[in-house]
Amino acid sequence: MAKDKYHDLVKESLINDGWVITHDPYKIMLGKRRGYIDLGAEKTIIAAEKEEQKIAVEVKSFLGSSDLDDFEDALGQFLIYWKALKTKDPSRELYLAVPLAFFERFFDDPFFVETAKDFDVKMIVYNETKTHIEQWIR
Repeated sequence: MAKDKYHDLVKESLINDGWVITHDPYKIMLGKRRGYIDLGAEKTIIAAEKEEQKIAVEVKSFLGSSDLDDFEDALGQFLIYWKALKTKDPSRELYLAVPLAFFERFFDDPFFVETAKDFDVKMIVYNETKTHIEQWIR
């Protein structure tokens, strides 16, 4: 299984944000086939009661020749993993990790902003040059 170019950077960014990486990769059955979501992570939220938040993160670099083709592929993969998680691990939220440069140039188009919202695509926008998460889009 090949890792995306920014896999390790996103992993380190999550750790810097207080997440504990529990899976690298997160293995999940997709019907009769085995799938691999890039990362699984957990974080304890400090409140009146300690509550644990679980996420799975699919990391994408978006370095292909077409942003549209890259997004179509990522969205399809996201939806398949979302369906599998809904059945196998419903307490875990799925996120698509996207680089800041891609996010700024692609999601300036309201059509794609609405498309992501319609399909409930949660995103982590990461900085490609720093181990820092720029934005969480829930």
